Amino acid sequence: MKQKTIKNPVTLSGIGLHTGKSVRMTIKPAGDNEGISFIRVDLPSKQKIQITASNAVMDEKVTRCTAVEAQGVRVYTIEHLMAALNGLGIDNVTVEIDTEEIPGMDGSSLEFVKALEKAGIAEQQADKDVFVIQEPIVVANKTSTIVMVPHDQLNISYTLDYDHPLLRSQFFSRSVDLASFTKELASARTFCLESEAAEIKAHGLAKGANYQNTLVMSPKGPVENTLRFPDECARHKVLDIVGDLFLLGYPVKGAVYATKSGHALNRALVKKIEAQRQKYTTVPYPAAAPGTTGRVFNINEIMKILPHRYPFLFVDRVIEIEPGKKGIGIKNVTINDGFFQGHFPQKPVMPGVVMIEAMAQTAGVVVLTSGAHNGKVALFMSISDVKFRKVVYPGDQLLMEVEIVRDRERTAHVKGVARVDGEVAIEADMMFSYTEAHYLNS
Repeated sequence: MKQKTIKNPVTLSGIGLHTGKSVRMTIKPAGDNEGISFIRVDLPSKQKIQITASNAVMDEKVTRCTAVEAQGVRVYTIEHLMAALNGLGIDNVTVEIDTEEIPGMDGSSLEFVKALEKAGIAEQQADKDVFVIQEPIVVANKTSTIVMVPHDQLNISYTLDYDHPLLRSQFFSRSVDLASFTKELASARTFCLESEAAEIKAHGLAKGANYQNTLVMSPKGPVENTLRFPDECARHKVLDIVGDLFLLGYPVKGAVYATKSGHALNRALVKKIEAQRQKYTTVPYPAAAPGTTGRVFNINEIMKILPHRYPFLFVDRVIEIEPGKKGIGIKNVTINDGFFQGHFPQKPVMPGVVMIEAMAQTAGVVVLTSGAHNGKVALFMSISDVKFRKVVYPGDQLLMEVEIVRDRERTAHVKGVARVDGEVAIEADMMFSYTEAHYLNS
């Protein structure tokens, strides 16, 4: 997939939902890999705020909207615009704004979607930078939770549960793509309970809110308004998640299961996603040695070869493959690895059996990419001559060299050596047997 921007600038005007200030905002095209940025044109500094996880405002006082900040300058209530950009697949734009809050429009993403579609969407040269969740993530606060797990697309399920006759156990779930976003999410409006409206205003918020841009939910339904969907409130919560996830600055794939969550928990999820991305993509891997193919298998490709999944996938990357003969695998050892919870809480060290398993998984990638064993899986048969020579701690990088000594139709003999900083940590001889991949589904 290629990155996208808009073809022409587009200007919107309105009132900020919380500040009540008049605002004029112009969205302009941006180049490949420039991302989403806001520029406060009302300030002498013309401060630019780039959308990244590190620029998301985590202040607990910012509860009913999402904000970003750079050099002490903020832009508030960006979630509905961000949802429109994310939902339409737009990666690169510059947003010039003449005050600190995005216009509220009708309280949804609908007007932003219409404006961006009118401006025209253009495909660019650079590939999209999409991160696929690799390990389950959990964030929670009292009775609110969000769980995100690996999935091949963005899917969001939300359970709404208010002490309100119309909002008890409201549930909505969708795979988020262009069609579902524009038809089923973009027009879902923000809401509050009639019983909490006065308190919200007492805290200096919702100065620009009215019955047209905010669903004020009474026991009988929205005050002076009608619902666009029977479950519009749950849909709006999903819309907020779509917008808040784009605080990452890149699209993400995974399945989200949220219960009674809001912007604060969404932002906590964003921080954990970024931490996971850093774990999997920013480690300085060694270059391939001269004479090797230089073929690198990243985590997504490894998962297509091996049947292992979290929490039992122990190789992050395989490099220097000579198919069917040898290769080097990499395991980045972090304190987030689940086995450290019990091995040992007071002095975390990597278990020897896990080191062996990591080497075996590296060997599995090497033997199964030779072309001779298509449609097979390699199962551990035996292990011998095991020697543990160095303790491995969180923060170490385990380089696992495997060499195929003998590869037959039904079995393979592999020698493995794993090192940390050039020092041998473990060595072993391993035997594998091949079986049909459908064995795992029987």
